[in-house]
Amino acid sequence: MEILKVENLCKTYGMGETEVKALDNVSFSVNKGEFISIVGQSGSGKSTLLHLIGGVDQPTSGKIYVDKQEIFGKNQEELAIYRRRQVGLIYQFYNLIPILNVEENIVLPLRLDGQKINDDRLNELIATLGLEERRKHLPKQLSGGQQQRVSIGRAMINAPALVLADEPTGNLDNQNSREIIELLKYSNKKYNQTLIIITHDEELALQADRMLHLQDGRLVSDERLK
Repeated sequence: MEILKVENLCKTYGMGETEVKALDNVSFSVNKGEFISIVGQSGSGKSTLLHLIGGVDQPTSGKIYVDKQEIFGKNQEELAIYRRRQVGLIYQFYNLIPILNVEENIVLPLRLDGQKINDDRLNELIATLGLEERRKHLPKQLSGGQQQRVSIGRAMINAPALVLADEPTGNLDNQNSREIIELLKYSNKKYNQTLIIITHDEELALQADRMLHLQDGRLVSDERLK
């Protein structure tokens, strides 16, 4: 079942001689529960594409459909709800709130959205993340790998339709990187959430169901790996 459709997506910055095409007529679709990796050199448009899918930037032209709804056809309030409820974003930099503990950082999206916290889901997620003994710790008391686990929990607490990760292992050593990769893969299968990852890590990219390759803002290949 198709969860995401990207149609003739373009994003241009600047005008005239300073014009830069970050994305140039990109089209593809993703089925529910698929694990997609997006690769390409720096400046190829990967992060721009992820930000557009996440609704945090506006395209110059083209459309993005999630669950058959065109996200940029929404008004600002509807778009904010889309970002809070249907998308989970994971960044290279963890962006945790320093005065909130592990549990409070994870449930922050629910509190901002005025939703009731499902204690069973929270406890299951914290156990899956391996953070049961750290749930009352502040970010400064955690390792880099543990902080990234918290950011993954925060992205998944809403059970979003799409989990979007931008270089999620970029700041981690090899051991932590492997653990985060396994955690993302496990969560993808356990919760049947669609996972889209931008990465320069070839090992991670090759573990996806499909690998999209961007070059100079264009989709140059869409390779099924499994």
